[in-house]
Amino acid sequence: MEEGTEYRLTGDGRRADVVISEQTGLSRSRVAALMEDGRCIMGGRLCRKAGTKTTEGQEILLTVPPPADPEPRAEDLPLEILYQDADLAVVIKPRGMVVHPAPGHAEGTMVNALLYHMNSLGGIGGALRPGIVHRLDKDTSGLMMVAANDNSQAALSQMLADRKVEKHYLALVEGKMKEASGRIDLPIGRSRKDRKKMAVDPDGRSAVTEWKTLAEGRNCTLLDVHILTGRTHQIRVHMKAIGHPLCGDPIYGGEKGVPVPCLMLHACSLAFLHPVTGEEMRFQAPIPEDFREGLRKNGIELQTNGPIAP
Repeated sequence: MEEGTEYRLTGDGRRADVVISEQTGLSRSRVAALMEDGRCIMGGRLCRKAGTKTTEGQEILLTVPPPADPEPRAEDLPLEILYQDADLAVVIKPRGMVVHPAPGHAEGTMVNALLYHMNSLGGIGGALRPGIVHRLDKDTSGLMMVAANDNSQAALSQMLADRKVEKHYLALVEGKMKEASGRIDLPIGRSRKDRKKMAVDPDGRSAVTEWKTLAEGRNCTLLDVHILTGRTHQIRVHMKAIGHPLCGDPIYGGEKGVPVPCLMLHACSLAFLHPVTGEEMRFQAPIPEDFREGLRKNGIELQTNGPIAP
């Protein structure tokens, strides 16, 4: 059967994902994702859980959307470009913007904006992620480097793999730190309890985070965080693991109720060697006003209106 169709199926007493998979030819993981997305009706009621048991003869309606356009379109979206040459660009991703197209985010991403502002990007690094060599979470703001050609894509990706890119973040975390600085060396993998989350896992990939205290507020601490690896949700998972989750984190946050307007994480500093000239490149991103507001609400007033150097 083809996607982009409504499937009318019949239950037989087994799990919904098994029944639907066998009758549609879709994989069980695809079926589970569709159900979670609210696209399955069983016996006249919405069913989101793949493991729900069907009943004999029960009517099942599954709606599968047509595949998304594989080629993202250029969109005239505001994007601050700090530096650009024939090989790369350094941009500031605003909070709330997804880096590249994904299910549920086919438009309005940073890639859509890059395609408008950088005409040379087409096809670099794959159709959906042209020029992208690293990512920031949707709710994280700050600096990103972007490749402008295939050679730069390969070189920048290798620099990241070899830990030759220096990345610093400002992070407001819950509680007071017992030490002035520290290092977290804990492997990270997909959570075994919730596949949408990451977690510290002895079988996960190596992840190293260094931090130092910049200022203390009311029941919170502003940190300079330096990541030596680039795992998904690394800072959020590591800080949660040591008992100091990020303030405003809807996924890994704690229960201390520190009042902030957003996820308090900002990629403030980026340094690397130019992949062609070998020149040292250093960039700093100003602190967004919503981040400053979160600091002020908790008794931290920064003296500078610009970025904070690590």
